[in-house]
Amino acid sequence: MGLLNVVQNTRKAKIPLAKPVFDKEMEKAAVNALLHERFVLGESVYRFEEEFAKYCGVDYAVSTSSGTDALQIALTALGITRGQHVITSPASFIASSNVILHVGATPIFADIDLETYTIDPKQMKKAVVRRTKAVIPVHLYGYPADMGSINEIANKHGLYVIEDACQAHGAFYKGRKVGTLGEVACFSFYPSKNMTVAGDGGMLVTNDEKVANKAAKLRDCGRKSKYVHDLVGYTARLNTVNAAIGRVQLRHLDEWDEKRRKNAQIYDRLLADLDELILPPKGDDETRPVYHLYVIRTRHRDSLKEWLESNWIQCGIHYVLPIHLQPIYKKMYGFEEGVYPRSEELCRTCLSIPMYPDLTLNEINFVSEKIHEFFATR
Repeated sequence: MGLLNVVQNTRKAKIPLAKPVFDKEMEKAAVNALLHERFVLGESVYRFEEEFAKYCGVDYAVSTSSGTDALQIALTALGITRGQHVITSPASFIASSNVILHVGATPIFADIDLETYTIDPKQMKKAVVRRTKAVIPVHLYGYPADMGSINEIANKHGLYVIEDACQAHGAFYKGRKVGTLGEVACFSFYPSKNMTVAGDGGMLVTNDEKVANKAAKLRDCGRKSKYVHDLVGYTARLNTVNAAIGRVQLRHLDEWDEKRRKNAQIYDRLLADLDELILPPKGDDETRPVYHLYVIRTRHRDSLKEWLESNWIQCGIHYVLPIHLQPIYKKMYGFEEGVYPRSEELCRTCLSIPMYPDLTLNEINFVSEKIHEFFATR
């Protein structure tokens, strides 16, 4: 859901779906950047990149104007091009697949595991052919994909692994942060994410110096020097003021993620008695999701959404359609219902309920009470 929709609906909602943070510390950082730095590629941009790389535990980070741009630049920097195949999940925001088309390659979908909502390695393995060059596993809703199995398949077939970590800032997979589990990882700082830059923004992270250097050129028009270009690049830079805000947000990310986990645990406990509900996948000591969204599932999804919103509780559907059933993909590739049944099932039944760090116990209790009231009448 876009920020404009969130803001507009929040005016009507007693409990919003999300609540982006912008405080005095961020305001001060933004004003300081506006007054004392270049508006584009100022010092805060490079500081933000250094700090984000250190946070993830990688050698390099390259900021971009969006998470989508980060993914597209990652593909280009790795040499993915026309005639090649890239595997990804149909249960994601459409950008995960669009970027493959933008570099001239062909998106190939592999269905999800309904236990995690992330790409099923067995389905991924079936999708590999001679022209397959990369896979983009999506850490959907902030839950890490099965990167061990994915990397094993990728290594066997010589595939690049590009983590779509746009919803998973700070998540852990078997003790390692997402962003360190493939050749490249990409993050989004869109206003609804776990951390933002108060606007659009993204980050590409990698341990490969050549990929990082190429990505830095690509995001800046393919620039070798001021007016000399040796790549066909994009205008996909992160604004300095957004980077300054992002630096402040990054310092709070772990604290905010921990609050999300605690809120999820409360939801889990309060809603566990409802047989009609399927709750989000839980982590363990090694795999720790960050609950970008808290997504429940029920065959009564639409009625429950209407009921909750009539009680001033904002909800969302992430996503109404899997990518392969989006009108443009049906038109281009002739996809029909039933091709990726698990992704379709998720999209038919998923409902995002309020989740953000400052969500209070009283608010969680209220949401739970209203969900129980709904099912009491079924």
